Amino acid sequence: QVQLVESGGGLVQAGGSLRVSCAASGRTFRLYAMAWFRQAPGKERELVAAINWSGGDTHYTDSVKGRFTISRDNAKNTVYLQMSSLKPEDTAVYYCATGTSDGIRTTLREYPYWGQGTQVTVSS
Repeated sequence: QVQLVESGGGLVQAGGSLRVSCAASGRTFRLYAMAWFRQAPGKERELVAAINWSGGDTHYTDSVKGRFTISRDNAKNTVYLQMSSLKPEDTAVYYCATGTSDGIRTTLREYPYWGQGTQVTVSS
């Protein structure tokens, strides 16, 4: 059974930085792509960033390019999202997700496994 546990969310001022982490268990972590989604109140869940099995390929939504960095440590079964130059519009619940592919997937339906989410709030 795949389990994903996020941590590291919190309250930060605009312009600040925060790193969220996701610890995975239940299968061989290094074989599968990972992703971070977010959902703000009243909005649909959206893909923020994704990374392939090795970490050699990444994808970002346009609004976070140059500010966020996704990475993974396959020895620790953990994926990270480093967020910098945070804006109030980055406020959301951030979810870790994974699927059955080793390559990046960009649609929500391709991610059957989800964490419980961690709240990130950026104050202005």
